Amino acid sequence: MLRTIDLRGEKLSTSRLRRVLPRGGTDVSSVMDTVVPMVEAVRNGGAAAALDFGERFDGVRPEAVRVSADALEKAAADIDPQVRSAIEESMTRVRAVHADQNPSSHTTTLAPGATVTEVFQPIERVGLYVPGGKAVYPSSVIMNAVPAQEAGAEAMVVASPPQKDFGGLPHPTVLATCHMLGVDEVWAVGGGQAIALLAYGDDEPATGEEALEPVDIITGPGNVFVAAAKRAVQGVVGIDAEAGPTEIAILADDTANPVYVAYDLISQAEHDPMAASVLITASEKLAEAVAAEVAQRYTATANAERAAEALRGEQSGIVLVDDLEAGIAVADAYAAEHLEVHTANAREVAERIRHAGAIFVGDNSPVPLGDYTAGSNHVLPTSGTARFSAGLSTHTFLRPVNLVEYDRSALGEVADKVIAFAAAEELPAHGEAIAARFDDSNVPKN
Repeated sequence: MLRTIDLRGEKLSTSRLRRVLPRGGTDVSSVMDTVVPMVEAVRNGGAAAALDFGERFDGVRPEAVRVSADALEKAAADIDPQVRSAIEESMTRVRAVHADQNPSSHTTTLAPGATVTEVFQPIERVGLYVPGGKAVYPSSVIMNAVPAQEAGAEAMVVASPPQKDFGGLPHPTVLATCHMLGVDEVWAVGGGQAIALLAYGDDEPATGEEALEPVDIITGPGNVFVAAAKRAVQGVVGIDAEAGPTEIAILADDTANPVYVAYDLISQAEHDPMAASVLITASEKLAEAVAAEVAQRYTATANAERAAEALRGEQSGIVLVDDLEAGIAVADAYAAEHLEVHTANAREVAERIRHAGAIFVGDNSPVPLGDYTAGSNHVLPTSGTARFSAGLSTHTFLRPVNLVEYDRSALGEVADKVIAFAAAEELPAHGEAIAARFDDSNVPKN
């Protein structure tokens, strides 16, 4: 089922690896011609246009975009106690990790009377997208809302697709999680139209409800149409990333348990037919054992058909390498969204990896733990973008701002240098703005 890519004996340059490693991903550009007119329609038509698209794509039209407080309270009251307990535990752990991510303001003194202070201001209003479709994602509510709350965001809105089975409301578990987190503004709108409505809002919705205020940043995973809509509105608002299909890479040696490795590869494959599951190993014996375990065990999941398509796809496979050093090089080049390390001295090996969205160390730290209850965030960079970007965190919702404060004496010490720099760039007014402060004729007389 899993194809094998044998790189033993090859020179593993980054250029070569980018061409031969299995890779999922979606071509966002291919749907821009479809999505941009949708975004423009919502920009011009507001909530009514967004609901029109939802009726077409989701097969249901809510009476209003905003979910009522009663619906949120009912969903929270009706939730299964075991699910509530699982959500509460996840919330507690995720909050603890993200609270510790808050940076402290600090001041650099460059000379007497010359300081630059960096402070961190929360983004005021954030939009959090929670997908529907093939699965239900209350975990995404937690992973988006908690870091925004810990950053101090003043307001947030969760947008999630309306469900025909629930009378045009988002899934009740999503609503319950919002209520448990204290998120009281939830919009029953999904897909690219949700991204557009979050970006542009609607002052006077045709539904008769109160104004739908636009947000300043949009975060959260979604399909290719959501990613394309994010690209279309970027600059009007900030975005976290254009997320692609989920992926797991496992770096393993002959000490790894093939049953654990197989289950972890299958666990990501069940997300999406385009999900990527990749094993990197120097052990041919382990590779054969894992391939056999995957073939035997994937049928046990309720999502076997979806998992099979992902596991057979070009984006998945087993990569054979000469040794652990080569395996580390391949893992770095692949830059997986999720990387598991199943080797001897796993922590030491994990600390040598430079590029991954999140690294799961050893037999008992599988990716599903990170999806829900590890405390880390599961909104992570995909498609190799972990080489230059990071997952969602408290930092996502903070803006560093410099407070520059010089007194007259401190300015005087560097005045000539500023004036010289301005002259070199042929911007004389810059220099004149400095010189004016040392011309006594410009000092007001009492």
